[in-house]
Amino acid sequence: MQYDLELDAAVDKIKSENASLVCIQLPSGLRPKAAEIQRYLESRTGARILIWAGTCFGACDVPLHIEKLGVDLIIHWGHSKWR
Repeated sequence: MQYDLELDAAVDKIKSENASLVCIQLPSGLRPKAAEIQRYLESRTGARILIWAGTCFGACDVPLHIEKLGVDLIIHWGHSKWR
């Protein structure tokens, strides 16, 4: 199955927020693409991208204590459109 991950929109958001440390959160089905997403975002933004490898049960499942890492922005991907 092909997904439109809207990576250019993520690049625009990272740049508009001047984010230097970004956490990406992916559901299990998209995790095989994590390294590819990380390389794409880092190469186009200069930001450091962390991959959250913990569980993810939806957009409301934000990683606990992520602020202790100094993350400027969290980008969450899912399988369904956000309405």
